[in-house]
Amino acid sequence: MRAVLAPACLLAALSLSGCAAAVLGTAGAVGLTSVQEKTMGEAIDDATASNEIKAKLLNESGAKFAEVDVEVANGLVLLSGRVNEPADRTYAEGIAWSSSRTMDVANEIRIEPPGGFMSNVSDEIITGRVRARLIGSSSVRSVNINIETYGGVVYLMGFARDADEVRAAAEEASVVGGVKQVVSYVRVRDSAARQAAPITTEAPPPTYQPAPDAAYTTEPMPELSGASYDTGSR
Repeated sequence: MRAVLAPACLLAALSLSGCAAAVLGTAGAVGLTSVQEKTMGEAIDDATASNEIKAKLLNESGAKFAEVDVEVANGLVLLSGRVNEPADRTYAEGIAWSSSRTMDVANEIRIEPPGGFMSNVSDEIITGRVRARLIGSSSVRSVNINIETYGGVVYLMGFARDADEVRAAAEEASVVGGVKQVVSYVRVRDSAARQAAPITTEAPPPTYQPAPDAAYTTEPMPELSGASYDTGSR
């Protein structure tokens, strides 16, 4: 959640990224399931987790975490933005893990000074352009993908129908002007998980990182890495 949240949201009203979640809230996020493949239960869990983590960050310190954004998709929490100190980055990750709905945490927070109003506006414009590019793509179902941009780096998360769609979304984003790099946390949607009756086979081992047993202010967790796509020279 950013200090310039309101004006940035006005500039990127169609982005359906962090600003949309902030404006729509849990009820609005659930309403999006009419066009998404996400179930209502998944939408409620993701929106609740996002709001819970954002509230904890701001209650802890609005000054420290003003430029930290939280996106949640299918239990994966993406933290992006900026903080001044490494300890703040670790602390924010611990808060993300404190939600009972958290299954993975991808900590993309950078240690750097605040970007300022114009930098945040530039990132929101890039997000809007990427969203428009994905909407216009015949290979990507854009409504299933969230977009967040910081410092020209575009983060994609959500789910795709297959590996080709994951790759297509990243490639579409990489050709947008102003994009320095694309980091994708988009996952392939398991169609079996959406069947009415459960499949009675042995469940595979979990692929997510387990929540830490120790207090989150001590040892940092191993980081979850997204697939990175370079944009190349323009």
